[in-house]
Amino acid sequence: MGEKIRCSHILVEKMTLAEEILKKLKAGGNFSRLAEQYSIDGSRRRGGDLGEFGRGMMIKPFEDAAFALKKGEISGLVKTQFGYHIIKRTS
Repeated sequence: MGEKIRCSHILVEKMTLAEEILKKLKAGGNFSRLAEQYSIDGSRRRGGDLGEFGRGMMIKPFEDAAFALKKGEISGLVKTQFGYHIIKRTS
């Protein structure tokens, strides 16, 4: 059994909106509330929580960014075919 981590994310379609959200986070914005407000996927109902996952369970750019984070850290913008993610490692 490999290493597992837990992350939350905010997913949006436009880079300009993702940059705006990242600025709000850096200014002390609440990650869960911003996810509920802006994210376009189903995790928004859980404040962006994706639960635990291991390597090979997420698409590569997302996985690489998530596993590079330390607990409590927030990523920069991560582009995938789904849009722009902002990832927070929660454990």
